[in-house]
Amino acid sequence: MKKLFLSILVISSLLSGNVFSFGLPKDVGSGNSYTKSLGSGFKKHGVKIVKEKDGFPVRAGKKSVRFEVRFGDCGKDKPPGKWNDCKEDRQRHELSGRDFKGKKWVAFSIYLPEDFKNVDPVKLAMGQFHQRKGSPTLMFQFNRYGYYADRQLFNTTQQMVKLLDVEDMIGKWNDILIHGNFTKKESGFYKVWVNNELKYKYSGATTSGKPSFFKFGIYQTHVSRYRVSESRTYPTQIVFFDEIRHGKNREKVVGNLY
Repeated sequence: MKKLFLSILVISSLLSGNVFSFGLPKDVGSGNSYTKSLGSGFKKHGVKIVKEKDGFPVRAGKKSVRFEVRFGDCGKDKPPGKWNDCKEDRQRHELSGRDFKGKKWVAFSIYLPEDFKNVDPVKLAMGQFHQRKGSPTLMFQFNRYGYYADRQLFNTTQQMVKLLDVEDMIGKWNDILIHGNFTKKESGFYKVWVNNELKYKYSGATTSGKPSFFKFGIYQTHVSRYRVSESRTYPTQIVFFDEIRHGKNREKVVGNLY
């Protein structure tokens, strides 16, 4: 009886884990595996694999991944976790990758549709490097002026550098490439290329020493900053990602993209 109970417990645990995993086809991503960010509250419309033949934008191949956040799309950790987006004035649909330390190459392509709606002054991150049980280290923030590399330490911005203007993102694919050494040592560094042009370079400690992981999708902070009225409702945001690659060298993540 005890063995049967343990078997059921193990199977239930595995099934529970599968609920939150999200596989990217090789056409869309490689070098990492992902789970839906936060343990509950992730909506069905939050993330979908879409196809070019159905009219969706694709950077390369035949598929891409579509994220959508509507007003009220806030989740929370499953116990024993205590984080709750709804109570912290946040909402999101993101995918979180595996932990890593040290040097890493990461690439992704991002596309904002022609009818993309800005939610500024709400903070909007579309891609970020985070620390397990810690704070973000490099976020890719979007506002009314453009797309920025936001280097952080201990939840405080150390430097913000513009990567793209807004008009260069609407209705267009942009390729982002990051080479970093994720460490608390002074040997750490970041290099960020946009469309094969080096846009940001930093040398020094990049983490507080905890394992890092990559997240991407739509993450909104300070949602209440957006003033809603009878004539102004909170907009739904949709973003597409493609060619999300992780590897040990540039060739592994860029391939034949450019």
